[in-house]
Amino acid sequence: MITLEPNKTKRTNLKVLRAKHNVTQKDLARKLGVSPSTLSMIESGENTPSLELAYKIASIFGKSIEDIFFNEIKII
Repeated sequence: MITLEPNKTKRTNLKVLRAKHNVTQKDLARKLGVSPSTLSMIESGENTPSLELAYKIASIFGKSIEDIFFNEIKII
């Protein structure tokens, strides 16, 4: 029997996308209407964005939510 256990570490490609598009945390936060510290916590996996915020971020970068935000799943 295979059991899936979600990894506690949330992963995001947001920081990489920002760097590729030369967008600062401050600029993206302003565009999204959130604080830079909120964006920082999302990038580090300390916080999960709302569906609405995740959609806005995905739209800005022309990516799907899944392309930006994902959790690794560990098979135990």
